[in-house]
Amino acid sequence: MKITYQGQKREITEGVRIKEAFAKEIAEAELPIIAARLNNYVFSLNHKIQEEGEIELLDIRDNDGMRTYIRGLLYIMGKAFKEVYPETDLIVNYQLHNAMYCDSVSKEITEEMLKNVNDRMREIVAKNLEITKVTMTKAEAEAFYAKEQTENGKLQLEAKQKDNVSLYYCEEYYNYFYGVMPISTGILQLFEMKKYQKGFLIRYPSRRKPTELQPYIEGMKLLTALQEYEDIHRILGIDTVHRLNEIVRKGKISETILIDEALHEKKLSDLADQIASRKNIKMVLIAGPSSSGKTTFAKRLGIQLRLNGIRPVTISVDNYFVEREDTPKDEHGNYDFERIDAIDLNLFNDHLLKLLNGERIFVPKFNFETGKKEYSGETMHLDKDEILVIEGIHCLNDILTSKIPREQKYKIYISDLTVLNIDGFNRISTTDSRLIRRMVRDFNYRGYSAMHTLKMWYSVNRGEEKYIFPFQEQADTMFNTSLVYELGVLKDYAIPLLKQITTASKEYSEAIRLLDLLRYFESIPADDIPKNSLLREFIGGSIFGY
Repeated sequence: MKITYQGQKREITEGVRIKEAFAKEIAEAELPIIAARLNNYVFSLNHKIQEEGEIELLDIRDNDGMRTYIRGLLYIMGKAFKEVYPETDLIVNYQLHNAMYCDSVSKEITEEMLKNVNDRMREIVAKNLEITKVTMTKAEAEAFYAKEQTENGKLQLEAKQKDNVSLYYCEEYYNYFYGVMPISTGILQLFEMKKYQKGFLIRYPSRRKPTELQPYIEGMKLLTALQEYEDIHRILGIDTVHRLNEIVRKGKISETILIDEALHEKKLSDLADQIASRKNIKMVLIAGPSSSGKTTFAKRLGIQLRLNGIRPVTISVDNYFVEREDTPKDEHGNYDFERIDAIDLNLFNDHLLKLLNGERIFVPKFNFETGKKEYSGETMHLDKDEILVIEGIHCLNDILTSKIPREQKYKIYISDLTVLNIDGFNRISTTDSRLIRRMVRDFNYRGYSAMHTLKMWYSVNRGEEKYIFPFQEQADTMFNTSLVYELGVLKDYAIPLLKQITTASKEYSEAIRLLDLLRYFESIPADDIPKNSLLREFIGGSIFGY
């Protein structure tokens, strides 16, 4: 068989494992190789090559390589806890700064426990134990789960698209993980266990600095926002996909939808009350990553503000770009409209000051074809009962509104902070939730394919990491726009779009990963979703105009 690696074709024997066919390259790699991408599908290094094509060897600088590394760490962590403290019921909650936050519902985690678990993990890594994938029939898996009394991986029994159930095995320890696993424990050298809040962090390196652990950046407001939603949904018994699916099958999803939507409405009402209570607030600044639902959020917040006797008035930052010849460029020589100096900060701040002082301004309209601001004679001023509402990627950065006193600004960070897990060890990424939202909206309202969305998603994430995430803790409040039921609804919109992506595309591995995730969800029809729901911004049928 012929396999292409780094542009060179070589002959290999059919059925040989990746780790054997590329043993020399793996041994000489700059960083440890943890997985491979063959014909744009991610495989374990134990995979037997059965078809010709092109292969990439992956380390943790690659997204899929990093995911594999994190899975491996969580696997050996689970094994170590099982051996040292078998009565501890671990839960992997959510990702913080290059770390996973974990806790236990059955036992308080102590410093001594973490030291003992960490020591055992180091032993497991030092032994370089083999991790193998074990496949069972569904009947065998039923017996296994009845004996083990665990829900980890049990969702596979419900998956109509799966004939078998797979688990990872190492020294009498079984656990399920969604995705490829390292073939042995020896590669998992870099990690740290750290006591944190009621639980602990398991820390790992970043893709950009893969050989060291970076200092942990505290994010208490983000953690609080996540914990609040998680606590609520644990109490409601909707913390895993399995339990959500049970609610759907019992015909009770309408009640769950109403509860989640009521939670949003209550939070919006409380937020408007907070803003109204601070009489010196003159502007509300809203920022958040792509597909957080900022537009609908701003409209619904505006309604709640009006109930408090405050009329919101919006001003668009997009009309204040600098002239085209003054626009900064990126490292490739392309115009970079995401940088803060792409905005005419002096003019923007001068206009804000005039509005807050009761003066009238001439509102510019930026012409993106000519690259210039134009004035049509449109004017704007603020009445005493009006407040400015501004939405944009730089809204949490004080440089954007540098001439406005901090006490006159109320900053809001919003994001789709998913708290629903597949099971105790497999969380659903907040980035994945936003990506699926974005994919559906891009197709519905912009005519873009799923391929287009996936191609530009890296660039979107890079902008968020530069301009939004570093400022999120500066917000006065965080608003979680996630809806526990949303992926069950988005599923039927997204799956047909993802199926259009073929193995010929580099995006295929990502498409398959998302397809496999969505197929775990029971479909939820959109009929019962309120017309003012944030989800309507993506699937259509909203009462608001966009």
